[in-house]
Amino acid sequence: MATAACPHLSAISKVVPAKAYQCDECILIGSDWMHLRTCQTCGGTRCCDSSPKKHASKHARASQHPVIASAEPGERWLYCFPDDAMAEY
Repeated sequence: MATAACPHLSAISKVVPAKAYQCDECILIGSDWMHLRTCQTCGGTRCCDSSPKKHASKHARASQHPVIASAEPGERWLYCFPDDAMAEY
């Protein structure tokens, strides 16, 4: 995984936090999730690829929203899907 800054990560000036500790999509369908990620474009929180439904990456591909932030307590990182780049904040 790349660690150098990408244009998408560089464009983040303020990290959007999760509004609630839940996957927006899993709640609608009654599914379980493992870890949560918050989209830095729309603010929606969705489950990671370790979760059964992988809503965060599906959302990134479908919406073209490139950057997520971990919504897990104690984690402070961003990830850019198109550039496979990560940054701590």
